[in-house]
Amino acid sequence: MTTTLLTANAKLTTSLRVVGRREDGYHLIDAEMVSLDLADHLYVDEGLDGFSVRDEIRWIGLPGTAPEAELAEVPTGPGPNLVERALALCGLRARCTLEKHIPPAAGLGGGSSDAAAILRWHGVTDLTTAVSLGADVPFCLVGGAARVSGIGEIVEPLADVSTEALEPTAFLLVTPRLSVSTPTVYSAWDDLDGPAGDNGNDLEPAALTAYPGLRWWRDLLGAAAGQRPRLAGSGGTWFVEGDPTWLEELAESVRGDVVSGRESAMVTTARRVGAAAAG
Repeated sequence: MTTTLLTANAKLTTSLRVVGRREDGYHLIDAEMVSLDLADHLYVDEGLDGFSVRDEIRWIGLPGTAPEAELAEVPTGPGPNLVERALALCGLRARCTLEKHIPPAAGLGGGSSDAAAILRWHGVTDLTTAVSLGADVPFCLVGGAARVSGIGEIVEPLADVSTEALEPTAFLLVTPRLSVSTPTVYSAWDDLDGPAGDNGNDLEPAALTAYPGLRWWRDLLGAAAGQRPRLAGSGGTWFVEGDPTWLEELAESVRGDVVSGRESAMVTTARRVGAAAAG
């Protein structure tokens, strides 16, 4: 039996405006997202059963001890996770081993990208079908760089740029070992009467209200980089953008600060990648 390897790239929300709210409670957004070379891997055996996860996330430092610092885990039961839901949506039976490199509940779309990889493998291209699994799934299905609106189901690819042209720019991601709930952040945004973020992300004030510990990580990265970091989506990943060589040097400095501060995080550099390929 042949095992199929699927790649599920992380997504980075580089800007996000909340522009409305539907009667059913879903928020309307106007955002720009890009795919990163940070990726989960799924090993799929069609016709078999089972789901398992291998944690390959590159954490450094000590495990978090505060209640809010507990890492969200990929659900393996009793209810279906996004991969299993995607398989069911496609009418597929398969055994999946998920090699996890993207931290869950970090604003990087890991679970959504895993589900999108299954849809892509089965040849699904309909974004309305994709959004039934989650707001980030449509973008993760398309990949590349895109403007995303509606509740996530409207994906307009931006001008395609060659990999060589993208080489000078990369991102440094700092993801604390902290589980951030997207519904909790949106609820906080509503409670704050819908503030506009002053750094390209309307959800940042709400995320900082719901998870005050995020401030420490913002300030840590900001001090090291000499610029104000941006929050990825609803959080909790902070990022800065710049020259890859500089960012690699900066990453080493930040890793040292994390370890000496007796904290735990993933500190990694990532580059943009193009639109997702099928199969």
